[in-house]
Amino acid sequence: MTQLELDIITARPEIDSLLTYSYSDRLATLLASDLDFHGRNSAYASHNYHAFPAKFPPQLPRLFIENLTSPGDVVLDPMVGSGTTIVEAFLTGRRGIGVDLDPLALQLGQVKTTPIQVEVAAEAGFAALRKAQELCQKQVGKLQNELEHRFAPEERAFIDYWFLPNTQYELLALLSQIEIIEDPTIRAFLELVFSAIIITKSGGVSLARDLAHTRPHRVMEKQPRSALMEFSKRLKKNLESAAELSADLSIPDFIHSNAMALPLQDNTIDLIVTSPPYASNAIDYMRAHKFSLVWFGRTLKQLSDLRSQYIGHDAIKGFDLLTLPPPVQVIVDSVAQTDHKKAQTLHRYYSEATCFLAEMLRVLKPGRAAVVVVGSSVMRGIDTQTDRCLAEIGKSIGFANATIAVRHLDRDKRMMPARSRGKAATSLIEARMHEEYIIAFLKEGSEDENL
Repeated sequence: MTQLELDIITARPEIDSLLTYSYSDRLATLLASDLDFHGRNSAYASHNYHAFPAKFPPQLPRLFIENLTSPGDVVLDPMVGSGTTIVEAFLTGRRGIGVDLDPLALQLGQVKTTPIQVEVAAEAGFAALRKAQELCQKQVGKLQNELEHRFAPEERAFIDYWFLPNTQYELLALLSQIEIIEDPTIRAFLELVFSAIIITKSGGVSLARDLAHTRPHRVMEKQPRSALMEFSKRLKKNLESAAELSADLSIPDFIHSNAMALPLQDNTIDLIVTSPPYASNAIDYMRAHKFSLVWFGRTLKQLSDLRSQYIGHDAIKGFDLLTLPPPVQVIVDSVAQTDHKKAQTLHRYYSEATCFLAEMLRVLKPGRAAVVVVGSSVMRGIDTQTDRCLAEIGKSIGFANATIAVRHLDRDKRMMPARSRGKAATSLIEARMHEEYIIAFLKEGSEDENL
């Protein structure tokens, strides 16, 4: 596998004017530039609305969007996650399309790219807060009764396990006031504020620790913060960010669908920038997102069923495993020598990759690129070489080229899964978690058209 004939970018030239370059040369120059973006502000506009694990810096998609597309072009993220790519498409005057199965991810993307009347949202948000405070002071009995009737036994048990009674009252009081707001745009904005005080990098209002890292565990000695106070602080912060959004830009489209079956026509997309999930639920988004989605009325069974459809899920029952390129099969077979079940999970992941890469190839315009940001995984001590395997799969299904660049992570800013306590990670794991890979897949076609 180490001798695969893949282009590996290691040089770091400065980007000069790319206007006279062919498309393929522009792409190569971008991949050879500094992709680390350390020390750069990533919290501008609406990027800081809500915590989300392992999201890439907004400067990364912006680099490719600005240099490989023109205003009005269509930019797709088929696994939209935190919405970073689509926010950048929105801010730069491109038409964005975001696709995901995760309902919280879709709402996050929609809210982050929908300008609001800040004064109206502030008035509605603080009015809801004042009414919620009044309910908690004077009508606790009413809140207790509504908690019993709003949730089915399984969801009620989940809430009781993760949230203290007083926190439950505060959250329900807030939610009951948000729900009656008539303007759907303002209501969605405030729902996201509500979610952001639950799913947060540190602190938060639940008994969970490491919730934003998607590996929550209950800590009974934790002192959760007041939901009312946290809502007030987060509301102020998000309102400040909302003021940076322009109402003159094209609102993106967000679609609830699977990246392996995109509801898009052939040859319609000018650029794809995306980051697929890791294999084997290494980052388990639904495990964290259900903390908010249950409050929004989703049942745990609904969320579990949805999670089973996610790319990177570890279940293999009922899933068709595809034939893989020989170098990729070698990696799967290596894992199988130690753990057959893990190997099957990895085989599923690379089968899913075959499907979503084929969909990207189908919807891209000829001569255009899909930029895929991936991190590798270690299974039973074996590096799955995700970057090289995806590159091989991409070339096997018809991409004209697959070029890999390396990006070094700033782990002080990037929220990765917390390391298990008492288990020292191997040096290989630590090394891989300090870097990720940018794979540029180029679709065959005319590449020499200048922007």
